[in-house]
Amino acid sequence: MKNIQTIFLLIAVIGLIMPTSAIAQNIFPKGELAPNVHHTGDVWLTHVKAANEVFDHSITVATFAPAAKLDWHLHPKGQQLIILDGEGTYQERGKEIQILRKGELVQCSPGVEHWHASTPGSGVTYLAITGDAPTQWLEPIPEEKFMNIDADSIRKENIQEELVQLSKQKWQWMADKEVEKLEDLFHDQSKFVHMSGSWKKDRELEIIETGSIWYKNAEVHDVAVEVFDDTAVLWNRITLTAHVRGSDVENEFTVTEFYKKEGGDWKLLDLTFSSVRDTHEIEK
Repeated sequence: MKNIQTIFLLIAVIGLIMPTSAIAQNIFPKGELAPNVHHTGDVWLTHVKAANEVFDHSITVATFAPAAKLDWHLHPKGQQLIILDGEGTYQERGKEIQILRKGELVQCSPGVEHWHASTPGSGVTYLAITGDAPTQWLEPIPEEKFMNIDADSIRKENIQEELVQLSKQKWQWMADKEVEKLEDLFHDQSKFVHMSGSWKKDRELEIIETGSIWYKNAEVHDVAVEVFDDTAVLWNRITLTAHVRGSDVENEFTVTEFYKKEGGDWKLLDLTFSSVRDTHEIEK
């Protein structure tokens, strides 16, 4: 684990003074062109470190040309991928395709069947940290299926689903008064607009922690998300049961949430409650 932490720290520090693409080019050589045994297209490999009796993982840098892809496979002891440059594709058996960009991390659990690649229109470079057990190779990816991947649409759908789940998790944290998790989620400059007024992050956390407004349950009926680069807006229509001044009250709201991505995480910038009729539907 010490070697893995050192690599993360090295990438983070050097990333402050040069682009991520320069990190891939200047720290790690492109390596040797791998023979096409379990992949299609051109893939170059640099073997940074082999596993040994002290550290039970290997470290490799892989550079994929556009439209290069691995076959389905699994790692008996798991694998982590850090995207250094470009745009990549990743899919686990039975799940949707993910589109990954530089700075993102994938953690593939032991024994999970998956495949990864560049995209049809972009190359990708990643650092792979792999447990010390031989990779088990499976069937190839159909060429037509791969070449028909719309990376932009898939990535947008991935982000939209990520935000939908994050918003739902936020309601549960509010119900459970998980102020530490909410403090991390809320942007330092975030604002909250309620029917009775508006305030900033510190007061909202105090309200939640003390229970002066207890968001007991938010039943989500409808959700819509729009993504604009590193900013997103989420609208959800909810029935909110809250405990206020000694009694439970139930109201219908459309809640508007603004998010901004910072350091790889989505931060909540604004949460605004709007009172609406229960027949209201969010226009998609």
